[in-house]
Amino acid sequence: MNITSKLKQAAALTIKELYAVEINENDILVNATKPEFEGDYTIVLFALIKQLRKSPEVLGNEIGEHITKNNPSLFSSFNIIKGFLNLVITDNFWLDFLQNNCGNNCFGTKEKSSKKVMVEYASPNTNKPLHLGHLRNIFLGWSIAEIFKANGFDTVKTCIVNDRGVHICKSMIAWQMFGNGATPQSTNTKGDHFVGDYYVKFNDAFKLEVEQLIAGGMVKDKAEKEAPIMKATQQMLLDWEAGNSAVMELWATMNGWVYTGFDATYKRIGADFDKTYYESNTYLLGKKIVQEGLSKKVFAQEEDNSVWIDLTNDGLDKKIVQRKDGTSVYITQDIGLAEQKFEEYGCEKSIYVIGDEQNYHMKVLKLICQKMQLPSADGIEHLSYGMVELPTGKMKSREGTVVDADDIMDEMVNISKQRTEELGKVKDFTNEELEKLYTTIGLGALKFFLLRVDPRKKMIFNPEESIDFHGFTGPFVQYTYARIKSVIRKLAGSGELESHLATNQTLLALEKELIITLEQFPAIIEEAATEHDPSKIAIYVFNLAKTFNSFYTEHSIANAESEEKKMLRLQLAQLTANTIKKGMYLLGIDVPERM
Repeated sequence: MNITSKLKQAAALTIKELYAVEINENDILVNATKPEFEGDYTIVLFALIKQLRKSPEVLGNEIGEHITKNNPSLFSSFNIIKGFLNLVITDNFWLDFLQNNCGNNCFGTKEKSSKKVMVEYASPNTNKPLHLGHLRNIFLGWSIAEIFKANGFDTVKTCIVNDRGVHICKSMIAWQMFGNGATPQSTNTKGDHFVGDYYVKFNDAFKLEVEQLIAGGMVKDKAEKEAPIMKATQQMLLDWEAGNSAVMELWATMNGWVYTGFDATYKRIGADFDKTYYESNTYLLGKKIVQEGLSKKVFAQEEDNSVWIDLTNDGLDKKIVQRKDGTSVYITQDIGLAEQKFEEYGCEKSIYVIGDEQNYHMKVLKLICQKMQLPSADGIEHLSYGMVELPTGKMKSREGTVVDADDIMDEMVNISKQRTEELGKVKDFTNEELEKLYTTIGLGALKFFLLRVDPRKKMIFNPEESIDFHGFTGPFVQYTYARIKSVIRKLAGSGELESHLATNQTLLALEKELIITLEQFPAIIEEAATEHDPSKIAIYVFNLAKTFNSFYTEHSIANAESEEKKMLRLQLAQLTANTIKKGMYLLGIDVPERM
């Protein structure tokens, strides 16, 4: 139990004993005491005044006297500032906390429970490489899954691949027209980039044909429909749906090239999935549910045979769930897939990591599932995130707007190499160690920068700013970790860190501040899961690193005032390093032992 929970529990018991009033612990507001006042944690009294019919001063004194007298191992003193009861936690409590957790590699995490959560992320199309927007999606999805795992959940990571449709056929038609039998192997091109290039060739050829038709007197809308390459693409989609063997073979081959490319990118960034769904296998799902919805009068069939649901009474619009020709639409597939996921895994939560342009779609999906009384309905949650852009709008682009994930990762590693060499502290590293370090710093900077912002906010990614060894960045946190590990290697003997701490020590202000920050880690992990927000972890580890650096600047470990202080500070350093490593892991970021 963390200190805040202990404090709430003690306060609730005190109120019951003093006033014979039962108050829920969760209704007691506890904050960190403001720096300008004496104290560590503060009970806000205003919510209790009316119910207990006491002035803030009297209430604060009565609770403060009782709570400190009956919990001498926890509280040493108190003071009242208006409606705030400020409590000072005993140094022995903090020393016991440090002693008990210094060597605890599981600090911050909960035991595994029966609760299960599914997180769906990535959702790429097989007609182009992964891009910068995918990276924010993947990093968010992987991180939130690991954060839930740290909170005791059994987690299932899933991905839905959009591997069919007219956009996929565009790359296929372009390869038939311009490929001349080329393959990723024959051109020495990564598979997803290879196929993506033909998607661009399609767009170029399509624009040219439209321009020629317009020049011949055709209006633009008609020209776009009559362009030969577009008509060929639409015919290919019909042939695919009809199971044409030649089209299916080409489709499987080109998708295979893309999957090989995707797998290389996923491996590079450390992304993984427990189950991958494919739209080609799921696009017909949900049609049975539509028929059930018609019989339950949840859906209604129009005169043209199309099927709709009217959500105007719920503050939304009418939504089509099946076309007049009986074919599915995206929402139909999503309803069916939601149900299939639940049947397969029985997760009580199903979190979709999808950009905020799909906020409306996700509201409709959940509402339809609820109206159909599907068991999966209430567990549907949308981790909505804002788009990510570059200051210039692009770094390298296929069409002038999309930044390839591989390109930006290469750029990050190159910037990392440049910055590290400028610092000149890695002269004793082997070439292999240097390459690993550049990758660790570069990808760590990329992930940290994309995750340090509240997911709901749009953001601008600045590659240069993200690799700053002194700013709110991944490299700053990584460097702090490496610095701590260097100190421990020099000063700690074998098993020395497990020595018992003297309990009669008085903590100095920065020692206490660091311990208090460390103690908050489990609560931060829990908050990050509750709010679906990995930025809580990023902000925490940055502040922890900053607090340690302030402590280390003021207080020597090697030349501590006594052996007791040296051991205290070594254990502080050890728990800080472990906590930074765990926090960064939850963001998908490695920390180097040396920098």
